[in-house]
Amino acid sequence: MTSFAPDSIVLNRKLPLWYQVSQSLRASILGRSPRDPLRLPTEEQLAGHYGVSVLTMRQALKELEHEGLITRHRRRGTFIEPTARRGAPVRLLGSVDAIVAQQSGMATQLLDRGTVATPAELAEYFPDLAEVATYHRLRGDEKTGEPTNHARNYVRPELAALIDPDDLVRWPMTKVLRDVVGADISRITDTVEARLADPETARLLHVPLLSPILHYTGVTYDADGRPLDVAVIHYRGDRFSFTVTLDAT
Repeated sequence: MTSFAPDSIVLNRKLPLWYQVSQSLRASILGRSPRDPLRLPTEEQLAGHYGVSVLTMRQALKELEHEGLITRHRRRGTFIEPTARRGAPVRLLGSVDAIVAQQSGMATQLLDRGTVATPAELAEYFPDLAEVATYHRLRGDEKTGEPTNHARNYVRPELAALIDPDDLVRWPMTKVLRDVVGADISRITDTVEARLADPETARLLHVPLLSPILHYTGVTYDADGRPLDVAVIHYRGDRFSFTVTLDAT
């Protein structure tokens, strides 16, 4: 059985080490795949992974145990609680045009593009694909140039073959797929979560490591219910808010 593999982080010496480690482990636990094992590595292995003392690691694990995310058993080890799951997502209903408008009006830089093995966490959306096309963009305020979010899109290869990369600098992916490629988009499912900035996000968005960010996942479906594109976007927490208006009539 493959062991649980927590994400790596670059520790900030201005914050308590046990807190940073506990938050990193917490994100890994809540973001794990249902297929991942429940048993955690030993205290010594985790301490070595994060580069901290065993005492610091024990304090971090104690915090997670207090939250009910893990249980610790003498001689058997430490286990993730099977019920440790994210809360139910809030689902928002709106038009595709509203989503395009929300994503427009930013200065955009295409950082890289290419083809990658389908990430394990996205396998449920692309069960028939061993590889997907990927585009990584950095977006910011048009006036100040200050970065506000960075986005990775994972797109079906047959659609990516029709995409002009220059169009992704001018327009959101949703508009490119619908109006340029001609994809028959029927719906987009959005999920927004609160997370902590990892090293890459901290560097790109000019924010402190482990500062609050908004983590957005948008899945674009065609008329047959087939996912065409999965967008994973990290927003600066101090630059974005999401407002929901509900019609009670």
